[in-house]
Amino acid sequence: MHRFYIDEQQHMGNEIRVTGEDVNHIKNVLRLKEGDRILLCNSVDTDHICEIADLSEKGTVLCTVLESKKSDSELPVRIVLYQGLPKKDKMELIIQKCVELGVTEIVPVTMKRCIVKIEDEKSEAKKNLRWNEISRAAAKQSGRGIIPKVGRVMNFKEALKKAASEDPEHLLVPYENENGILSLKKFASEMAASLKKGSKPTVSVFIGPEGGFDESEIEEAKTAGATTVSLGRRILRTETAGLTTAAILMYETETGNDSLS
Repeated sequence: MHRFYIDEQQHMGNEIRVTGEDVNHIKNVLRLKEGDRILLCNSVDTDHICEIADLSEKGTVLCTVLESKKSDSELPVRIVLYQGLPKKDKMELIIQKCVELGVTEIVPVTMKRCIVKIEDEKSEAKKNLRWNEISRAAAKQSGRGIIPKVGRVMNFKEALKKAASEDPEHLLVPYENENGILSLKKFASEMAASLKKGSKPTVSVFIGPEGGFDESEIEEAKTAGATTVSLGRRILRTETAGLTTAAILMYETETGNDSLS
């Protein structure tokens, strides 16, 4: 079933009006007809199974809601990725793949060893718009129930403060000088076990840039309550570390809590 995202304000009673660029896709690309069914997601974890009722109005597709349900594609935890700003277009790859893996939010972070420098406000706004478009496309392709937000660029202190305010018990920092990948498995397993008690933790994952974390940043993170973990005996690139961590958290929380899905 074809999936499209809507704003909940487009939902009136048992009808939803699809507008914008999706109208052309429905009418002229997919060539759907009245009576065909589509899935309209409100971008905040609710899916509406709908039947196309009217295609005659210009710029609009009128749909009748047949069933509304909570999306079954979201993880039982929130994962917020705090990504040290990487070079070139690596951020686009990180956003695309982490959205596919179930990350809830992505926050670009400037750190001491970042090579990338912040440009002027206009350029940064344009870049952020591009990143959010990539997130939307990845969410649509992977059948997400939400569109993960790519936030504004923060400095390391701001990011730590935000993470600690959301869930101070689940700050995670993969660090190349940490020993033993079992530390990550232990963290993920304990978190997965807590889900059975009805909690929905927010896991804040901090990934360093190409040059890695400065030691002072690691000390700041530990002071804030962060757990440092190893991702194995090999040093991973910045664009690989976040994907690896997200994949492990996805596996541990979903396989350990099948009854929640």
